[in-house]
Amino acid sequence: MKSPLPKVLHPVGGRAMLDHAIDAAEALGCERIIVVVGDHSPEVRAHVVKRLGEAAIAVQDPPIGTGHAVRCAEAALKGFTGQVVVTYGDVPLLKAADIEPVFASTDGVTVIGFEARDPGAYGRLVMEGDTLAAITEAKEASPEVLALTACNSGVMAAPAALLFELLAEVRNDNAKGEYYLTDVVELARRRGEPTRAVFAGEDAVMGVNAQAELAVAEALFQTVQRETFLAAGVTMPAPETVHFSFDTEVGGGTTIEPYVVFGPGAKIAGGARIRSFSHIEGATVATGAEVGPYARLRPGADLGEGVKVGNFVEVKNVRMDAGAKANHLSYLGDGVVGAKANIGAGTIFCNYDGFFKHRTIVGEGAFVGSNSSLVAPVTIGAGAMVGSGSVVTADVAPGDLALARGVQTAKSGWAARFMETMRARKAAKAK
Repeated sequence: MKSPLPKVLHPVGGRAMLDHAIDAAEALGCERIIVVVGDHSPEVRAHVVKRLGEAAIAVQDPPIGTGHAVRCAEAALKGFTGQVVVTYGDVPLLKAADIEPVFASTDGVTVIGFEARDPGAYGRLVMEGDTLAAITEAKEASPEVLALTACNSGVMAAPAALLFELLAEVRNDNAKGEYYLTDVVELARRRGEPTRAVFAGEDAVMGVNAQAELAVAEALFQTVQRETFLAAGVTMPAPETVHFSFDTEVGGGTTIEPYVVFGPGAKIAGGARIRSFSHIEGATVATGAEVGPYARLRPGADLGEGVKVGNFVEVKNVRMDAGAKANHLSYLGDGVVGAKANIGAGTIFCNYDGFFKHRTIVGEGAFVGSNSSLVAPVTIGAGAMVGSGSVVTADVAPGDLALARGVQTAKSGWAARFMETMRARKAAKAK
C-alpha cells in the first residue's frame, strides 16, 4: 500500500477493511472469531483487541504462508468442534450471505470460487462435476487448466478437527518455502474426504493489495449503497456523486442533491432534504429538515423536524429543536437551540476556553442577531433577542433584549477630508 497505515486498516466506506471481515463473521453467527496477526503490526493487534478482546488474537511469527497462519489459530480454537471458515482481512466486500453456502455441508472441505472476467494469475479450480478435483496455481497450470475461468478466492471451510489434521500434513517444499492453505484440498482428497466449491461474485471476493485496488473496492461499495438507497425511495439526481459510509441510514422520501458526503454515524429520516456539497458525520436529521448547501454536521448534531441549517453553517454536538433555523455562515458547537429559534448569520457559539468545552443554550423562539458571539457557558432565554454584533457573556432572561457592543459615533465630514487627502498623496506619488 506504500502507506504507514497497515493494509487491513485502510477504510472502505469509512470502515477498516478488517472490520468489514469481522462484521461478516458476526453476521454469520460465528461462535468464535479469531484474527491472526503478525508481530510486525502492533496497530492491527490493538485494533482487534479494542473490538473483540485479547482472546480473539492469534499471532503468526514469522509469516510463512496462509496454511501456517491458519494453523496459528489452532490453540485459540482448542475444544471447538464446529466448522471453521477462513476469510481475509483485505477482502472488504465479502458479506455473510456470500459465505453462508460453505456451511451447507458439514463434512469435508469447501472453498469459495468465482468466475473471473480475467483469470490471469488466479489459482484455478479444477472441477469434476460437483467435486473440486484440484486447486492449481497459474504458474503451474497446463494450457488446458489456464483456459478455465473458475478461480479460487482463498476462502475455505472445514470441520475444525479435520482442518487442523490436514494442516499438520502441509509441507513447505516450494519455491517460497511457505505453507499453503490450498494444499489442504489435495490432502483431503487423498483421505477420501469430500471436496467441493461454492461460487460467489467476483466483486465480492476481490482482495486489496494496492491503493488502486482500494479505490476500486470503494467504488464497488458505493455502487451497492447507492442502488440500495435508490431502491428504498431515496431521490438522488446524481447518485454517482454521493458518497455513503458503511452505516449510513437514509429514509425513503429524502432528497440528496449532488456532491454530498456521509461520514460514519449519519442517520437521515425520511422526508429530509440534504443539499449539495454538504458533509454529515455522526449526526441525526429528522423529517422535513433541510441541510445545506455547503453545510457541515459533525458528531452530536441532532436536527429536529423542520430545522434548517444553511450554507456554510457548522453544527457540532448541538440539538436543534423543531423549526429552529441557522441559515448562514455560523458555528454552533455544544449546546441546544430551542424550537423556532433563529440564529443570525455569522453567529458563533464560543464553546472552548482553551481547556474545556462549555454549552450554549438558546431558548424556544429566541432571536440571535447577525455576527453575534455567545461566550459559553451562557443561556439565551425563551423569546429573548440578541442585538446584531453583540458579544454575550452573561445569561439573557426570557423576553429580554441583550445589546453588548460599542456605542456608534459619527465624526462630521471626517471621511470626505480623509479621502481628499489620500487622493492627493496618491496623485503626488504617481508623478
